Amino acid sequence: MPAAVAKEDVSVWEERRAELLLYNTLSRTKEAFTTVEPGVVRFYSCGPTVYDYAHIGNFRAFLTYDVIKRWLLCRGYDIKHVMNLTDIDDKIIRKVRELGCSLDELTNKYADAFFADLDLLNVIPAQQYPRATEHIKEIEETVGGLVKRGYAYERDGSTYFSVAKFESYGRLAQLEKREKGSRTAAAEATEGENIDSDDYDKADMRDFALWKSYKTNDAGIFWDSPLGKGRPGWHIECTCMAIKYLGPELDIHGGGIDLVFPHHENELAQSEALTGRPFSRFWVHNGFVNINNEKMSKSLGNFQTLRDIAKKPDDARAFRYLVVSSQYRSALAFTDQSLKSARSTVKRLDALRKRLESAGGDGGEEDIAEVIAKAKENFARGMDDDFNTPRAAAAMFSVVNAAEKMLKAKKMNEKAAGSCLKCLDDMDRVFGIFYNPVIPGTTSASASEPPAEAPLHLVKLLDERKTARKAKDFARADEIRDQVSAEGFAIVDTPQGPKLEPLES
Repeated sequence: MPAAVAKEDVSVWEERRAELLLYNTLSRTKEAFTTVEPGVVRFYSCGPTVYDYAHIGNFRAFLTYDVIKRWLLCRGYDIKHVMNLTDIDDKIIRKVRELGCSLDELTNKYADAFFADLDLLNVIPAQQYPRATEHIKEIEETVGGLVKRGYAYERDGSTYFSVAKFESYGRLAQLEKREKGSRTAAAEATEGENIDSDDYDKADMRDFALWKSYKTNDAGIFWDSPLGKGRPGWHIECTCMAIKYLGPELDIHGGGIDLVFPHHENELAQSEALTGRPFSRFWVHNGFVNINNEKMSKSLGNFQTLRDIAKKPDDARAFRYLVVSSQYRSALAFTDQSLKSARSTVKRLDALRKRLESAGGDGGEEDIAEVIAKAKENFARGMDDDFNTPRAAAAMFSVVNAAEKMLKAKKMNEKAAGSCLKCLDDMDRVFGIFYNPVIPGTTSASASEPPAEAPLHLVKLLDERKTARKAKDFARADEIRDQVSAEGFAIVDTPQGPKLEPLES
């Protein structure tokens, strides 16, 4: 997995102290970003249901929250990020039954594929990826707590949350604007693939299952529990794991727009009913990916997986750029042409970096410094305005355009070129497109492979330095850099990763 954005690399952005605004689905407005604990972000985002390969609509969500994490890290926050894996629900049971495999065989296969795809897209990993099946005891206790507080009841072996007992139910999805609780409103809000079929007996049609009693077609999947023989409902899993790992009050809860209702609405209700405290300060949702003006989803049969579109490393980088440079709350129209255009953009950036690394013109330091200063200000303003990556990308390309013109006119010396490279690297702490992807099932030379003349012990130090930076052991990373320098080599960051180059004599 990629290392987190290193503290030593982002001080240029941390120095900025302007207000950060974030759109909150709960209020439907942009709000000044604040956290429960100063300097710390408790961030929970909904992960995949591991019964199939995640599609590119899913990965839009995962990339959106990667960019959010990257900018918050650049702003100096300590991020505590948890993403769940749903490894028990109706869809999983149905597929286990169809394939005749075990629950673990199915979910482990697709969990491994998911992590490989995250790596392919250069996504900074969360600190924890808890699975529902590993938290049955905690789920039982959470459900039991809701029963004790009068918010849940048992009916024929299943336990349900009583929506009528939670007076503010519906405020996240603003259900009062669409016939609160009606079957029509629920159908409109829940259309798609993320619905856990609560087709069990209950007191009110709006109530939802916290614990589901075992049925004969459940493929032999159940837990013997004080709640009865059965399994968890979908919504309670996230409440339980979010509270366990991050506490009763989150700073950010994220997911796709299709999760607002019922999943996040139900999470909010059961969490606040249990703790009596606000569950999350900010609810953040990304827009759909559309194919032919229609939402991409497994239920509609129009989905594409990352493996369908990323046959080559450049395809993965192009998809990442296409997503991270789009406005995250708007629908993203995915076409072959849009991916092709993104691929051309990435190639243009790579070509510029190569030209900058060998620049040898005259002057240009003052001119490019002015361009860079303005671009960095615009970049930061864009990111601080609800993670406006289109504006940030425009700022980056103001530097690209200026550099290309200066190189063509041979009016850029080595120092000016170095300033441009550093600027691009600073901006790439957020975009994350300068990396060397490895397509799952293929092999590739190590991204840190140095020139053949470099001593073997220095080769090994590159990996050690990477580990030290990931662990935020910057003192050790500096020691390695100094050791390499003392032996006549420099560590040079390239689009393919760090490499060793001999120092000029």
